[in-house]
Amino acid sequence: MILLISSIIAITLKAGTSLVFATIGEIFTEKSGILNLGIEGIMLMSAVIAFTVSYYTGNLSAAILSAMLTGGVLSLIHAFLSITMQAQQVVSGLSITLFGTGMASFLGQTLGPETNSGYLTGLSAARLQTLTIPGLSRLPLIGPVFNQDPLTYIVLLLIPVSWFFMYKTKHGLNLRAVGENPQTADAMGINVPRIRYLYTIVGGMLAGIGGAHLSLSYTPGWTDNITGGRGWIVIALVIFSLWNPSRAIWGALLFGGINAVQFRLQASGADISSTLLNMLPYLVTIAVLVIITVWEDRKRTTGSPAALGTPYQREEK
Repeated sequence: MILLISSIIAITLKAGTSLVFATIGEIFTEKSGILNLGIEGIMLMSAVIAFTVSYYTGNLSAAILSAMLTGGVLSLIHAFLSITMQAQQVVSGLSITLFGTGMASFLGQTLGPETNSGYLTGLSAARLQTLTIPGLSRLPLIGPVFNQDPLTYIVLLLIPVSWFFMYKTKHGLNLRAVGENPQTADAMGINVPRIRYLYTIVGGMLAGIGGAHLSLSYTPGWTDNITGGRGWIVIALVIFSLWNPSRAIWGALLFGGINAVQFRLQASGADISSTLLNMLPYLVTIAVLVIITVWEDRKRTTGSPAALGTPYQREEK
């Protein structure tokens, strides 16, 4: 029983890592007042680029940096359309998702089964290996927490650092001010477009790392639609976390935990439809999102930035 629970904990953390990276990135973006619905496309493009670079160069650092650059460039396009061109943010974000999904599928056609096979045997490329912390990894039940890949350790540090930055520093205050009331922030001397550009790009880069984690660690290799809709789950997790980085981990762990349970149920041969089991993580996420929305409505509280999705025109100040 202990081994089963430990296994579920390990899978939960691994499945949640990409979600936490992308969710924190989207929180930063939305806190600046920009809604980015292009996360799914960004994660897919970053995943295929990371895998391709890793396979052909064997350089893991270059693969992750390439994924970050990919996420940053796609988010820059969204920022230009949304901030400079004053385009509708929902349309711009969906366009990024459509472009990223299609382009990732096109690029992935050159990566056949033999490529994935060579990658998995470690003959031609680097892949994220687990780093075991001596002693701690042998602890009962929680040992798997200390037997993870480097990006999982990094994301566990990213959560408190992001919270501290957002709520305890001047830069975080400026970020929240721009998202809440850009007119007032501008009057105080804060460069609203620059802040929005910066955090839209930063958010995309973090989503890019999330995509890289999928193809370099969680499911090493490339398969079409490797994200499985995780980009859309990220949008839901932002609401679940009430736009607070410290709460992002719980939504990601919930999704990862349900994922781990359904994998175990399928492996054990449970007499439950595999289709239903595959739907389970998404159904639970939707249910929790509905509960959170109802709770917010009753408590009349929300972490949503007041200016989210609203273009800022300085002449309207």
